Amino acid sequence: MFKPKYSITPNILNNLIKTAKAKAVVDNAYLVPKWEVALRREALIKNAHASTAIEGNPLSLEQVSELAMGRDIMATRKAKAEVLNYLKVLEDLPGLAEDGKITEKVIFKMHSLLTKDVLENPEDSGVYRNRQVVIGNRRTGVITFRPPDTKDVPILMKKFVKWLNSKETLETNPVLTAGMSHYEFVRIHPFIDGNGRTARALASLILYLKGFDTKRFFALDDYYDSDRQSYYRALQSVDSKTLDITEWLKYFTYGVALQIEKVKEKVLSLSSDLKRKQLKGQIALTERQMRIVERINDYGHITNKTIREMFKLSDEGALKEIKKLLSIGVIKAEGKGRNIRYLLA
Repeated sequence: MFKPKYSITPNILNNLIKTAKAKAVVDNAYLVPKWEVALRREALIKNAHASTAIEGNPLSLEQVSELAMGRDIMATRKAKAEVLNYLKVLEDLPGLAEDGKITEKVIFKMHSLLTKDVLENPEDSGVYRNRQVVIGNRRTGVITFRPPDTKDVPILMKKFVKWLNSKETLETNPVLTAGMSHYEFVRIHPFIDGNGRTARALASLILYLKGFDTKRFFALDDYYDSDRQSYYRALQSVDSKTLDITEWLKYFTYGVALQIEKVKEKVLSLSSDLKRKQLKGQIALTERQMRIVERINDYGHITNKTIREMFKLSDEGALKEIKKLLSIGVIKAEGKGRNIRYLLA
């Protein structure tokens, strides 16, 4: 069975503590269903964009968002397929596991979904690699990583999956488990292509199954993509002889803490003054009204003119949205006449 080597440093412990505190706030925050849907959708799109961009996909965040809404865009078939495949895996995440477990069959299925209509040889989808691969710079020919021999892949993956479902792992902090899994999967490099995407999706599935990201507001892939060189350096920080992954876990746990803190701030901005809202009951807002609230969160206030420009509305149409938000106590007016603006109540 796979036995990861690492130490819990003060740095890692501090990251885990920050993560736990932020997660508690997110789990207990007041959110109406429409806000939850919006946050989940935002995270899904960011993850799909970031994870495929790391592998060289050229689509912008806006284009990924368009695809997520079912609209077509001008792009190559492969670029669109990579993104749509990742979106589907993230959308179907809760149903991918087998009775709450991650098996080799689950991993094959995940890889098949991620690489559908993408690989040069379709027969390489959903099966372990049958030939040796190396990781390096195609232009210079410099090899940066040589994965284990092809013949060792099935054995290493069986050991990995056994560890993943062991009692010891089930009792381990989910963030650590996800981090260790991410690295070991990339190290084994079980498939011809699509290993990075599968590793990142697998980490998301682990966090979901272990109760860390049950609402799926979390965009960890966005952290990797924000500084790809740091991501690659962290993966390469592991000594090939000792396989001690402490430095990688420092990077990984910091990223989790950073991203969950962003979710916390977003949630708090949407659910300010919890007691007052809980007393009044849930307030169902339309998508347009949610965007108005988010705009106020970002800039501190909003005006009738800004609302008109945001949604291409008439003065009367903007005023209608304002009156609705005023009537349910979400916003309040400040100033008079042409200087009037609206803040969160």
